[in-house]
Amino acid sequence: MTIKQLNSLAIITTLFLTFLVRPVHAGQPIVWETSGRTELLKGDSRGVSISDTGVLMLAPKLNEVFNTQQTYVWSSTVDSQGNVYLGTGHDGKTYKISPNGTGSLLYDAAELDVTALAIGRDGALYAGTSPDGKVYRITADGKADVYFDPGDKYIWSLAVMNDGSLAVGTGDSGKLYRVRAVGASAESSLLVSTNQTHVISLAVTAQGDLIAGTDSGGLVLRVSPEGKTFALFDTQLREIHALAPAADGSIYALALSDAAAASRSVSTPAAPTPQPSEGTTPTTTVTITAIDESGAPIQGQPGPARSRSDISNARSAVFRILPDGATDVVWSSTTVTAFAIAPGLQPGSVLIGTADKGRIYSVTNDGRDTLLLQSPEGQISSLLVRNNQIFAASSNQGKLFRFGDELVTDGTFESPVRDAKLTASWGRIWWRGAGNVEIQTRSGNGERPDATWSDWSTVYRSPEGNQISSPRARFIQWRATVRASGSPASPSWVEDVSVAYLPRNVAPEVLSITALPIGVGLQQMAQVTVDPNVESSGLDPSVFGPVAQVPPRRFYQRGARSFQWQTEDRNSDTLEYAIYYRALNEQTFRLLKDKLRDNFYTIDGATLADGRYIIKVVASDAPDNPPGQKLTGERLSEPVDIDNTPPVVKVTGQPQLTRDTVRVVFAVDDATGKVKKADASLDGAAWIPVFPDDGIADSGHEVYTVEFGLLGPGEHTISLRTFDTSGNIGTLSITVRR
Repeated sequence: MTIKQLNSLAIITTLFLTFLVRPVHAGQPIVWETSGRTELLKGDSRGVSISDTGVLMLAPKLNEVFNTQQTYVWSSTVDSQGNVYLGTGHDGKTYKISPNGTGSLLYDAAELDVTALAIGRDGALYAGTSPDGKVYRITADGKADVYFDPGDKYIWSLAVMNDGSLAVGTGDSGKLYRVRAVGASAESSLLVSTNQTHVISLAVTAQGDLIAGTDSGGLVLRVSPEGKTFALFDTQLREIHALAPAADGSIYALALSDAAAASRSVSTPAAPTPQPSEGTTPTTTVTITAIDESGAPIQGQPGPARSRSDISNARSAVFRILPDGATDVVWSSTTVTAFAIAPGLQPGSVLIGTADKGRIYSVTNDGRDTLLLQSPEGQISSLLVRNNQIFAASSNQGKLFRFGDELVTDGTFESPVRDAKLTASWGRIWWRGAGNVEIQTRSGNGERPDATWSDWSTVYRSPEGNQISSPRARFIQWRATVRASGSPASPSWVEDVSVAYLPRNVAPEVLSITALPIGVGLQQMAQVTVDPNVESSGLDPSVFGPVAQVPPRRFYQRGARSFQWQTEDRNSDTLEYAIYYRALNEQTFRLLKDKLRDNFYTIDGATLADGRYIIKVVASDAPDNPPGQKLTGERLSEPVDIDNTPPVVKVTGQPQLTRDTVRVVFAVDDATGKVKKADASLDGAAWIPVFPDDGIADSGHEVYTVEFGLLGPGEHTISLRTFDTSGNIGTLSITVRR
């Protein structure tokens, strides 16, 4: 198993994914538009469906039929009379629910979980239990007898074959049995040993083929009555959790990844998830998302769309195996774990029950998925279809629901919460829709709606726009109520809900000022120009893609003092800067340059007298705010030195000549700085470094003793070149004669 470690990479600010937002600045309203299905699925739907194009409409009517009072429902089946049977955990109880909704306990097994159910040709109920389970035959009056005891740890699946024999899928040795009579031995009933860990799911097609789904190889097998197996499909995922034959001869197969199977094992009596081998190599995926001024992803640079056929990181996926053996990926998700499938009421579609808020999706064979409805429970664990009715069993809490073509008369959808980042004034709300639709809003300063939030506002009814009456706050949420229009030909619907708001303007902050080493100048590099037609159109340039900012070029400039600063504006306003200076012993700042758009500036040190100075940078959001509403922020630098005076070099005493050498003592003094280093040269030859007599150049006064040997007769020139910490150079040359 490959371990994926998803790391976020920060470039300028935290990069994150949020709603589609038109990029604007603080002086202009931000429009929060929830128009995509992906964004709508982050909300909460009660009686409202969400189409594949993001349209909200009335959902099928979901009726609660029976509450088992158990935590989990692991299995279900329905007989020819319309009685539904539920196998539950962890008390090992099996319930019978009649067509009129009356339910009762049918049998209480000694084992913890009833993990498989099937109806025999004689109308008896077969129940498989786990762990260390058995297959029971239960009559209508609740009398149960052990029908088959294979000795395997898990009874995962049951199916009745065309000749009336019972197929039994087990774990953790992956055996498949065909049981023809009560009390049959495991040896005589063994149909095939699959070399898999578990036979999780079984189904019988209309043609009488026995289909098996396995774990941990993720195989879909066709098994002949003689036990000959043929692999119809080998997924990349771990487990084939459920199988559903369709009327057209195709087979839907629900597959779970290692992560999904592991999460299932927390509540399901599943075998432990295999651990990665020691040779597994961890990999790292880095995700970078460009954002606009409001913190939303830039619209002009969408990330690559994920194909439903890409199951490399999928938690669960639904495959369609065609009669000719071809296989299509109908649906997959990297975040949602599905637990149940069934053929849809509409031909060419499949129903998928999930652990995502107990939602049921309807997905067409070409991959168009609709959130059909959301149940009040946490997980849909099984689905049954009978006479244009869908029975959905849930876990957390274990209940039975029923729905069909009938729609609810009204439903609500609560949007995700929008974080304005700052206290905001709310503008108008508008949408597209038809029929009987009402919108309301509420706001608050807590991340999650609770008692501290405002009440839901009065109803907004005009799709063209309504002034939001919720109080100023940081967070806002809207709710749509959809009611039946009274005309099936003109159903009620709503989409593209937009909210305008203006965040409170906050003063920019200068986070830091950095002084570069003396002598480093900064020069602006050529930047990518923005099409002037874009700005004149009123659109923000970032809509057309991120504009790369090229950092300034560094170059040598004698005596230069360069400064760079970092700023933050929580409104993402365009900033301009002013830079000031004052001597350390003064109180008044003097302007060096204003209306700067660059976050750097180079001072020519020669324009200032020697001394210590304080630099002040003032950031203003004036470019993006009306006159009189601009705000500023400022920061002072640490004291910096301006030193334009070179060191003074003098000769101390007389040069000392011997037969072979000459020795000269130089005294170096720097009035405002410190001596940094020195070089010496004889008769214009290459400079060689020399150290002061005390060994370290670290003060304003240093003494250097320079000695050269092997001098020939005549005049010789000895030079000393010294540097101070500001890059100033002092030199002195003397002439000696031999």
